[in-house]
Amino acid sequence: MEKIDYLSSPIPDINLINGSYKKFAFQKHYHLDYHFGLIVSGQQQFQLKGSSYTSGPGDLVLMPPDELHDGQARFEEGYEVKVLAVSPPWLTQFSMSNSSGGLGFHSPIVREPGLFRSLLDTHQTLSTNQVSALALDCIPLDSFQNILDRHGKPLSTETHAIGTKSLKLIRDYVMANLDQAIRLEQLAKLCDLSPRQFHRQFKLATGMSPHAWLTRLRLEKSMTLMKAGKSAIQVALQTGFYDQAHFSKAFRNVYGVSPSNIN
Repeated sequence: MEKIDYLSSPIPDINLINGSYKKFAFQKHYHLDYHFGLIVSGQQQFQLKGSSYTSGPGDLVLMPPDELHDGQARFEEGYEVKVLAVSPPWLTQFSMSNSSGGLGFHSPIVREPGLFRSLLDTHQTLSTNQVSALALDCIPLDSFQNILDRHGKPLSTETHAIGTKSLKLIRDYVMANLDQAIRLEQLAKLCDLSPRQFHRQFKLATGMSPHAWLTRLRLEKSMTLMKAGKSAIQVALQTGFYDQAHFSKAFRNVYGVSPSNIN
């Protein structure tokens, strides 16, 4: 049986996930933050950039923002994972790279027992409310610096262009109007394209339809708002869902839990 907990931590830029998955499968999706997944037991398989990967106990799965991927258990017994979801500005301040293109990783799976134990200790520490101020100050250096130094890599400053605009500009526009009924014609006009041209170029750039991409963006934002203590009806209105029931159903389909289970 699935057991999934989404938790806040004493560091606002780090959120935590405890997940035991058997039948629940993540459809193709992306995140707005970095996900560091610690496979505690079982095996997980996922598709990323056209390649298949399998991770098992002791593996560290590194997933940067905006990378389209899926995920499911490889066998019937399922898998257990602990995840640290880290905001990009917070994490990249510890990178030695001066690249303005962002931070990626050489491989999505790392098998280093020392790094695994360090990050697992961090997850367990942040799961408690009794963490000293000095411990919170040291966590970034103790837990993430080695990962970034050993496995991080600068990303190219080149971004996918859709018409005359970058995907980042489109996302900024959408985030500023998330509570509105956004139409394909609006996005196409923003990029100086026809709706048909925009739809085709967008799918080539992201691997998703504009509608699926927008829905995911709304759900990513809704998770942030739920963690901030907003009610489900408030979040539904702020993120552009028709009503609370529609929002709750979409949320459960993507995260495996109802909004009321978010702490």
